[in-house]
Amino acid sequence: MRATRITANLRVADIEATKGFYVDYLGLRTEEFNLGWVARYTSPDTAANVQLVTRDATAPEDSIVSVLTDDVEGAYAEARRLGYEIVHPLTTEPWGHRRFLVRAPDGNVINIGQHSH
Repeated sequence: MRATRITANLRVADIEATKGFYVDYLGLRTEEFNLGWVARYTSPDTAANVQLVTRDATAPEDSIVSVLTDDVEGAYAEARRLGYEIVHPLTTEPWGHRRFLVRAPDGNVINIGQHSH
């Protein structure tokens, strides 16, 4: 698998109540998207970013990071071949993102996806 981007997923109770700290104080002023339960904020100058997550809308567990790859099908097949626990199967989500969630050997849940083209 080849990771093309990794973004921290921070668990928050309320995105709107929390985003001021990340947008104003940390300077992550660009809202790349906001689905109500997850939103990504990015610095227009440095591309530093973070995702704020209240709870995953379709997966049974929340992930700690989101990893983008250019071959999500290959990453899924490799995770299965290696015997890693699949927490959420390879799915094209209603918002268009193709992803799966896998549990790392340390217990952390990782969201691995590919943007639709």
